[in-house]
Amino acid sequence: MTAVGRSATHTFGKAVEPAIRLLAGLGVEGDAHLGVTVKHRFHVAQDPTRPNLRQVHLIPAEFHDELRREGFSVGAGELGENITTRGVDLLELSAGTLLRLGEEAVVEVTGLRNPCVQIERFRTGLLKRMTARTSEGDRVGWAGVMGVVTSGGEVRPGDRIEVELPPPPHRRLKRV
Repeated sequence: MTAVGRSATHTFGKAVEPAIRLLAGLGVEGDAHLGVTVKHRFHVAQDPTRPNLRQVHLIPAEFHDELRREGFSVGAGELGENITTRGVDLLELSAGTLLRLGEEAVVEVTGLRNPCVQIERFRTGLLKRMTARTSEGDRVGWAGVMGVVTSGGEVRPGDRIEVELPPPPHRRLKRV
């Protein structure tokens, strides 16, 4: 991990912190998206009783690097992620993949974060750029992956990330 962050309010970006605590079944302690049921305002308006499959948001630092090379000024936490990774191809993970973070925390990957209009408000032209290609060549709207906390613990920049794929058949990530 290269950075971790949270925001107690529904702001677009997350403040980078020296450490965050993940709470099993809930998400990031002190974050506006903490909870068993969905907290994203759009999803709450549709059905506030839906399970919260968006407890933790992860984006690879390599994506930030790519965007900066293309002229977009972006840094850790600015796209709303709680965890900025490096060296993990998040887009190629399967639904149900377990990410072991630091000493104790485990996040189960649930799906893709779909880019929304807030990204365009953050940086003009960025929404159009927020697509990626899978290894099969498919284009997907992409602003990182979402997950749920299955085991809590403190995580901080520099902590290791171990990837544990679920048993086959693997399920391609979809929007959550």
